[in-house]
Amino acid sequence: MTTTPLPSRTLELLDRSAAHTFRAPVKCINDGEHVSFFLTSKAYADIMTFIFQLNVAMLPRKAKAEGSNSKPAQEWTLNQPDMVFPPVVQNLAKLLKTLTSIVDEAPPDPGPRRFGNISFRKWYDLVRERISDLLDQYLPTEVVTPSSSPSDVTAKHELEAYLVGSFGSSQRLDYGTGHELSFLAFLGCLWKLGAFPSSTDGEVERAIVLGVIEPYLELVRKLILTYTLEPAGSHGVWGLDDHSFLPYIFGSAQFSPAISSLSDIATEGSLPSAPNPGDVAKAPAVERERTRNMYFSAIGFIYDVKKGPFWEHSPILYDVSGVKAGWAKINKGMLKMYNAEVLSKFPVVQHFPFGSLFAWERDPLAKEIQATVHTSSQPSSNAPTARPQPALRDPLAEPGGTAAPWASKGGPGGGSGTSAPWASSRIPSRAQGPAVPAGPNQPTRAPWASSTRAPPPGGATGAPWARPGATASSAKQGAEPITKAPWADKKP
Repeated sequence: MTTTPLPSRTLELLDRSAAHTFRAPVKCINDGEHVSFFLTSKAYADIMTFIFQLNVAMLPRKAKAEGSNSKPAQEWTLNQPDMVFPPVVQNLAKLLKTLTSIVDEAPPDPGPRRFGNISFRKWYDLVRERISDLLDQYLPTEVVTPSSSPSDVTAKHELEAYLVGSFGSSQRLDYGTGHELSFLAFLGCLWKLGAFPSSTDGEVERAIVLGVIEPYLELVRKLILTYTLEPAGSHGVWGLDDHSFLPYIFGSAQFSPAISSLSDIATEGSLPSAPNPGDVAKAPAVERERTRNMYFSAIGFIYDVKKGPFWEHSPILYDVSGVKAGWAKINKGMLKMYNAEVLSKFPVVQHFPFGSLFAWERDPLAKEIQATVHTSSQPSSNAPTARPQPALRDPLAEPGGTAAPWASKGGPGGGSGTSAPWASSRIPSRAQGPAVPAGPNQPTRAPWASSTRAPPPGGATGAPWARPGATASSAKQGAEPITKAPWADKKP
């Protein structure tokens, strides 16, 4: 089995003995050049470190062999009856339950509407009014208001900014991966503040994922259904998911091969008891698995809100379901894709605020890196066309860290950047006629922009690490017709 070292770094705790100046988080990303700086910032490195921490914790563990009999691997599932969460995790779950109950005080407006329900603004205002008292109620005093702060701004100001920003936009009546990122930062702040107990084999990180992040996703799904919130910054049908991304990372980790140490991490394979990745396109299998796995729970929500063939409304996820190398390969790909499609995209990170815990400061470990297609077309306030931005960064492969599980010297996720799900080595250019090699200044193409790639089973393929053996001829055997975008031409 192929293995690769996993990062041993964890998010650093705040030194309680030293004075720390908290800062009210503010928006700093206003154009593509700011995205460039963000990718070299301490905040970016901390976000990636925290995600890797949580991801490693969700990998199953090998059971110690007793005599000649070996026990099955220990896996981590939703609603696991024998899992006991730390008090702070239980309190955070209660906080989320309280926020959920506020929905009853702001019932959806029955009037006609084109987009989101305006009653979401009432729910949002109620949450904003009560959030300070709720944090005092459910979090330890020494965490919310550390005595070492020399300024009027306290830790609670930073916590409030990320928590309130994690439920969507009351102005635009939408929700997306940028808001999900804000909740991740809220938990990261709590980690840095020492709110969670020490962890030896990821048990605390698992508690955070299963006991806090999953209830948060349940609350968000209730908000989306109740107030018909629009997708925020979505790629539309060509995106991974209209609203969330984290459950696909942690859910694929749940089904990856078991490990006994960090050096055991597999880049391919699946847990023996794991379902086939292709089962995401089978409604009965999704219903069976959604109560125990985060990946299928997210897929189940898609089935709740979308109709029609799965390959048609979720082509990227359908494409990923064809990965033959197992859930470990999918997990690796999801980490790459999150780096490329969330943290490196201006529409997603433009609203992320920076304070003292997630700082808008250059990381001294950040390397100078080359431009890539993913960051070369960001908006710029200083020129009609955006300047090329740095390639995707792997902070855990830098001095003081360990290479990420998807890192490679010459491929996606390494020094040359990570390709978007619909990127290709050759990109058709209408202006020049023949296809030209992909490069940092070339556009990112949609999955339907090529006539040589196989549609699923009559649609388009997406992720570069999925369905490597697909051909145009094999697509013709599909029973369902291709759905063509109204703006797509017959020839590239």
